[in-house]
Formats: sequence, C-alpha cells, structure tokens
Amino acid sequence: MRSKGRNFWHLMAIVTMIFWGTSFVSTKVLLCHGFSAIFIFVVRFIFTYLLLLLLSHDNMFSKNKKDEFFLFLGGIMGGTLYFWLENTALMHSPSSNVSLIVCTNPLMIFIVVSLLFKKEPLNRRQVIGSLLTFLGMILVVLNGHFYLHLSPKGDLLALGAAITWVIYSISVKKLHEKYSSLFITRKVFFYSCLTAIPLLLIERPDIPWENFKTPVVILNFLLLSIFSSLFGYLVWNLVLKNLGTVLASNYIYSIPLVTIITAVIALDEHITWVALLGALAIVVGMVMAEYRGKSGSSSEEG
Repeated sequence: MRSKGRNFWHLMAIVTMIFWGTSFVSTKVLLCHGFSAIFIFVVRFIFTYLLLLLLSHDNMFSKNKKDEFFLFLGGIMGGTLYFWLENTALMHSPSSNVSLIVCTNPLMIFIVVSLLFKKEPLNRRQVIGSLLTFLGMILVVLNGHFYLHLSPKGDLLALGAAITWVIYSISVKKLHEKYSSLFITRKVFFYSCLTAIPLLLIERPDIPWENFKTPVVILNFLLLSIFSSLFGYLVWNLVLKNLGTVLASNYIYSIPLVTIITAVIALDEHITWVALLGALAIVVGMVMAEYRGKSGSSSEEG
C-alpha cells in the first residue's frame, strides 16, 4: 500500500509539471490575443482565490503578525512580482527561453539555503554543476545565433522572476510546519490579488473584451487558473510532503522540456540543437549541484 501511495504521488508530480510547463505557452497565447501581462495574472489570481475561498473559509488569519507578514511577503514575491516579471518576459522572449531561465530557481534555492541555513560550503561537484547550469543558460539564450545583439530584456526579467520565487520559497518555508497547504495557498493568493490590483489600475491596459468570445482565450484562462494555480499549488505542496523535498524537486527540471515541446507544437517556435544542448546542460548542472548523496538526501526528506 505504501508503494502504491508513493507511485500515486509520483504521478501527481508528473501531472503538475505538465500543467506548469504548458502554463508558459498558455500565457504566451493570451499575450498574442492582446491581453496585457498584468491583466492575465490579475484575472488568474482572482479566479483562483475565489475557488480557494470556497474550499477553505474557516480561518481567515494566521496565528500571529509575524506569520501574517511572511504570508504577505509570499503573496508579493511568489505571486505579484513573480508573475509580472514572468509574463512580461514572455512579451520579449520565446516561452522556451523564459521557462528554462525561470526553472533555475531550484538551484538558486539550494545555494541560498546552503549558505543561510546549512552553513556548509559548496563542494566540488556542486560548483561544477553551477557552472554547467550557467553555460547551459547562455546556450539557450543564444539559441544558435552566436552574436551579441540578443535584446536580453526578456531573459533578465525571467531571471528576476526566478529570484522572486527564491524569496517566496524561503518566506513560506517554516509556515508549512504550522498551517495546511490549503490555508497557505489561499492566503498567498489573497495577498497576490491585494497587491496586483493596484498595478492593474495604474497601468490601465486596453482590454480586448471581444476576444473572450474566442474559445481558445477562455480555455487558456481556465487552464492557468484551475490547473496551473489551484491544482498545481495545492497538489505540489502535498507531493512535497509525501515524497520529500529533494526527490520531488527533481521533477521541476522537466518543466523546460514540457515547455519546449508545447511551444514547438502550439506556437511554432524554432528550437535549435544549441538550445537543446543548453537545456540538457541546465538539467544536468542543476541535478549535479543539488545532489548530496545518500546521507545528505536523507536529511532533506520530509
């Protein structure tokens, strides 16, 4: 029974990665239909929060002001700033580029946690893995065009999104010991809505309301809200609890592959062998940097 249970959570991890990997393409589709980056994630936040509120509405506040502050910080970093940077990056770079750069956040989290909490220096394998990841990112950004006129705005925004996710992950790290995944997710989305709506009012983008008549627009908004946000965040937290942090985090490395395949099919984006080589280097580098061996791995589980 235990084996079957773990197999189920492995399956849920794979399904979550599929939803998260295709979310980059769904956002790109909505951008191509005239919706602004801010409008897309504000609608996504509000719809997801209302669904979460239906599922959980008993406890509206955390146990103390300190926890409430970290939930607020999580909402800004893991919600508003993260999605604003990511969605804006998609306006300037291919979805495959953005996905690959954003998905370096597990490596960043590993390094930051090692430096701030573990107080352990990076070993030789981890340093090599970090350098290999950096090289892979360069190859992905170049994508077969070996010249410096790269217009790196989108790639830098994607890197900023990865950094905000690191801050979010550290902010809510201890909260999982006190509160349920449903409560944390609902509060994060509440503060995301609270901080994102003013941005929408300031920018006041032109909203192509007539495009909501297009089935593909409604479908992609639903995919982002229900599957990528509601299902993704809730199930991923349960996957972390049942498989352990180290084992589950390895699945994040598959997101760029999902995005690349989806982008080629849905957006007709051109992926060169150089970008694929870079993707492979990023995956291998991050796995090398995070892997600690049996003794280190066991200490991270749970």
